[in-house]
Amino acid sequence: MLPKLIAHRGNTDGPNQAENNPDYLLKTLDLGYDCEVDIWVINGKIFLGHDNPLYSVEEDFIHTPKFWFHAKNLEALDFMLQKSVPCFWHENDQYTLTSNGFIWANIHMPVTSKTIIVVPDIESGIKKIKELPYGICSDYVSYWQSDKLAISH
Repeated sequence: MLPKLIAHRGNTDGPNQAENNPDYLLKTLDLGYDCEVDIWVINGKIFLGHDNPLYSVEEDFIHTPKFWFHAKNLEALDFMLQKSVPCFWHENDQYTLTSNGFIWANIHMPVTSKTIIVVPDIESGIKKIKELPYGICSDYVSYWQSDKLAISH
């Protein structure tokens, strides 16, 4: 069975300027993927965006199933935990724990059946995925959807 596929910022076929845009994210969900979403909360208002808070959203949006929120500031992390929404915080950590009990990991780290690995590009994944994780988060999730996921032994 293939791992859960999580579109990094909604991207499925490589980085896109529309990443973290609410409409873009919802279209990605319609394709059947989960999405990793960068979230900010500033003075109680919710925003999406990687380096900056770009897109304002209402609270209903964060309760959309299949989103994995990457809190970009402390207020966002605290807010998401209070709302019991799947979230995590990390910067350069090898591993971090998500609020729903999964291990979010860099590509080069060993995995378990509870690990989601971040695969920055296809080449890295082909060379470094040694065993199946619970999930793969990538800008290229459409690639991993097929039998191209080769596990080296």
